[in-house]
Amino acid sequence: MKKSTIIVVVALLAVTALIGFRLASNKKSINEKNKQPTNTNVAIPVTVTRVEEGTVSQQLIKTGNLIPFKAADITATTAGRVTQVNFDLGSQVSQGKILVQLDNKLRELSLQATQLNIDKLKKDVNRYNTLLAGNATTELQVNETKFNYESAVNQAEQIKKQIQDANVKSPISGQIVKKDIEPGEYISPGTVLGTVLDVNRLKVNVLVNESDVYRLRRGQSVKVTADVFPGKTFTGQISYIAPQGTDEHNYPIEITLASAGGLKAGTFVNVDFSQQSNQKALQIPRSALVESIKNPYVYVVEGNAAKQRKIKVGREFGDNIEVIDGLTAGDQVVTTGQLNLSDGKPVQITK
Repeated sequence: MKKSTIIVVVALLAVTALIGFRLASNKKSINEKNKQPTNTNVAIPVTVTRVEEGTVSQQLIKTGNLIPFKAADITATTAGRVTQVNFDLGSQVSQGKILVQLDNKLRELSLQATQLNIDKLKKDVNRYNTLLAGNATTELQVNETKFNYESAVNQAEQIKKQIQDANVKSPISGQIVKKDIEPGEYISPGTVLGTVLDVNRLKVNVLVNESDVYRLRRGQSVKVTADVFPGKTFTGQISYIAPQGTDEHNYPIEITLASAGGLKAGTFVNVDFSQQSNQKALQIPRSALVESIKNPYVYVVEGNAAKQRKIKVGREFGDNIEVIDGLTAGDQVVTTGQLNLSDGKPVQITK
């Protein structure tokens, strides 16, 4: 009885396995029939344009920040205790004005003692010269006395210079913008006591490229504008043109404003040279950009494949845009069909 039961169970399991195998085979056959054939090597039709270097003509305008015409530190040249400070923040000072005075009492006493010694040595020189005329002394004694006299005179001059240096003077005319000293402080040589700026006149430094700098000259008038004074134009003058350019073939130019006219140092300004600027620039159609200018990249055709290329863009010229980095003249960039492309995708150029 048990033996027949086992045979029946085994038979049922075999039939179940056979049915499962048949169903799996049928499903696989159906899936194979429904699967669409794919071909990853299908070439995407695109149109391209060649990257070219063209001439761009526009008004020669440069931007920069205004800086003081002159700036200088008020610096001590001798050591001593400060007895008097003759300036405050914002004070207008003239060149040569005494701004800081140091204690000179010891130097003045030293000068008095040296002067007394000079008077004594001078008399000794005269007396020894008289004795030498009567052969009452030696020439060696006379020369030694003269040497001591001249040394004392030289020492007196040094003390006088130290007394003068104890009066720290303004190096330029202008306005005090920094004060780092108070009476009673002890200072050493080289200590910076403050800063003075000449802000009655201002200047701005800009860079002009090689193709434009040869048309500029010193003394040439330029127009200067600032966003803080809309509609107002200031007159500047080219005061310096660098004789040597940078590695990028740009030349530093300095423009001086004869009158600040209410402008302050640090203000952002535009300098209009009142002439056209003809520059060379790599340009591509704006339509070649796959994304926005904030994240610009294009597809370049190399052989029969599209290669993604990150670029850096510059100015816009109508439907064209300047390429600063990432492309070279002669590259073929895709202008239509980019949405279907990926890096390395086969392409077919259409007209």
